[in-house]
Amino acid sequence: MSQTPSSLITLSDPRSPAAEAYRTLRTNVDFSGLEKSIHTLLVTSVAPHESKSITVANLAVSMAQGDKKTILIDADVRRPALHTLFGLNNDKGLTSLFIDAKGPIEPALQAVTVPNLQVLTSGPLPPNPAELLGSQRMLDVIEALKSRADIVLFDAPPVIAVTDASVLGTRVDGVLLVVQAGQTRREQAKRARQQLEKLHIRVIGAVLSGASLDSGMGGY
Repeated sequence: MSQTPSSLITLSDPRSPAAEAYRTLRTNVDFSGLEKSIHTLLVTSVAPHESKSITVANLAVSMAQGDKKTILIDADVRRPALHTLFGLNNDKGLTSLFIDAKGPIEPALQAVTVPNLQVLTSGPLPPNPAELLGSQRMLDVIEALKSRADIVLFDAPPVIAVTDASVLGTRVDGVLLVVQAGQTRREQAKRARQQLEKLHIRVIGAVLSGASLDSGMGGY
């Protein structure tokens, strides 16, 4: 990556309030795992265009900066964005592991400029995303990735738009829901949470993105 995109605020401006907010989010995720450990975490949103990919990318950077061996996976195999955010090649990725369903699991992990962080891009877009994410092969892929990292983060499609996040959510330790300030409707957020909890998916919390900085907080 020759130049850090401004959307990766944890890299482009690590002393900013936004970057500090991601470090706080990292701490909160750590505390969420005190009772039941969180080794795999899925980040999704209520509806499209709610900055979920930017959120999970910055959280991954923050996790890696906190000395955690981190793998970030683009499981939004409908509209992948992580390869663009990090400036990576997307010829091979997550979906490549399903071409030979019985072959060895050798993920095409790509290193970035952040120590401790590797990214698995989406790979070629498949015709059957939900079936792919719900397969036994996906469980095997998750287990293989868990053995290589302290934390595995997944970027998944919006909950209400498609079933992918719900399918994958049943296979991870927790789900983080991104809501957009001034855009996400309250009833949509409630419906998304109910949809996840109906499947006994562990929702560890929500992230409010796009909120304006409170000028009354001064330097804090």
